[in-house]
Amino acid sequence: MQKYEIFINPKMLNKLDKDIWMDQHVPAVLKIGGNRYSIGLSYRGNVIRKKKKKSYNIIFQKPFTVNGAHEFHLNAEFNDPSLCRNKLSLDFFDRIGITSPHSRHILLYINGFCKGIYLELESFDQFLLQKRKLPMGPIIYATNYHANFSLLTPENELKTHIDEGYTVKYGNKNDLSSLESLITMTNTLHNDEFEKHIKQVLDIDQYLTWLAGVVCTQNFDGFIHNYALYQNSKSGLFEITPWDYDGTWGRDLHGKPISNDFVPITGYNTLTGRLLYLDQFKKKYREILLLILEKEFTIETQTQYIDELFQFVKPFIHIDPFFKASEEQFSLEKEFILIYIRNRNAYLKQQMSKLD
Repeated sequence: MQKYEIFINPKMLNKLDKDIWMDQHVPAVLKIGGNRYSIGLSYRGNVIRKKKKKSYNIIFQKPFTVNGAHEFHLNAEFNDPSLCRNKLSLDFFDRIGITSPHSRHILLYINGFCKGIYLELESFDQFLLQKRKLPMGPIIYATNYHANFSLLTPENELKTHIDEGYTVKYGNKNDLSSLESLITMTNTLHNDEFEKHIKQVLDIDQYLTWLAGVVCTQNFDGFIHNYALYQNSKSGLFEITPWDYDGTWGRDLHGKPISNDFVPITGYNTLTGRLLYLDQFKKKYREILLLILEKEFTIETQTQYIDELFQFVKPFIHIDPFFKASEEQFSLEKEFILIYIRNRNAYLKQQMSKLD
């Protein structure tokens, strides 16, 4: 496992700790192997900022890019007893055809002290598009639970702004106008008009494939948070991508078990509801989901990936000062995930009649 070493002035580290919600980066040095890089360092995430093992955002300053990236994330995976769910999820999305951040586990040290096993994640930004040879286009993050494609908040209050819950990652504020048009269309057009015009702004098949992935992994937040929108400049259509998927594969974001029927087969959010109300889109979603349930979201397919992940991480869990489970408990978590796949797969197949 690759070793990452961060060296930072203790005063700068204290500055972060005094205000854990500060997003301002402080100067530091990152050493990877024989290479040293000047970086900006900040905490990231929401719930995790209150934990002892925090997640980090890193931007390269000198040089400006390393291996084609300007920014990446180090996720603590603190509440996941497997330390593998996020990577397992993003790799799963990648295999079913959804552009997703690549990731790998690393060992993090700060000023000589081991902080444990972290998951290094690509930032979904213009540099990722360049690396994947994808057309440039605006990237908009869903930054809170108001990103539900609705005119109303989850508390059923009228939003102050249509684009509430969204932040432009790449592009400018004017790029939000296309998103506002999508949300307005979703909430105001009659079914026949919506069915006609939605194809002109949204990659339907891509969205329905993403929906199937969220439904399989049961990321409860994934429908109104934990995603990014990318407007492909070649097609002009919005595409959607996942991020922060540690609360999946049978556990929530706090690491607690969830039932196999926790998330309905139809998912939720206003855009999904409008699409699945129409027969042609519902039929297409059924085809996509069934294929995934037969080919990818199975014990037979996932066992190899899960085994490889657990075998790679297991030799290092005793080094992580925040990982309290024994090797036996860690191994049992692998069985927990496999049982979840079997039961969730069976549940979704039983629910297929709702898509007829």
